[in-house]
Amino acid sequence: MNEADIKAMVSDWYNKLDVHAPMVELLPMLVDSGLEMVFPEATLRGGHAAFEGWYQGVIRIFFDEVHVVKKAEVTPRDDGSADVEVVVHWEASVWKPPARNSERISLDAFQRWVVVPGPDGRPQIRTYIVDSMEFDEGSAKL
Repeated sequence: MNEADIKAMVSDWYNKLDVHAPMVELLPMLVDSGLEMVFPEATLRGGHAAFEGWYQGVIRIFFDEVHVVKKAEVTPRDDGSADVEVVVHWEASVWKPPARNSERISLDAFQRWVVVPGPDGRPQIRTYIVDSMEFDEGSAKL
């Protein structure tokens, strides 16, 4: 697992989120034991099952998603894992019943990840924390 592998995984992660990829494509990118994910709306602990419950909910709320990675700064640790500082621009549409029209969300999300080598040597996310979000002017809010 090197910096290029980690950056490729970050990009692949967001591409899969954009297309609402099946769980079978996302789960290999996450550790099962010890997974922690902190989103504005939820903190997930409990491995793949916790992620699946969250993911199945959000893919039914958000659509027309686009993620653009603005920053993925990798800092290796002595134990073989790595800290990754991620800034991603996210746009998505959301419809809040009974509104006549959907709304567009547009923001930068500032995140901290810890990535570890998986059983096959490929990077896996162990910790995924959304520290803050900066909404673009005129953006709908979550």
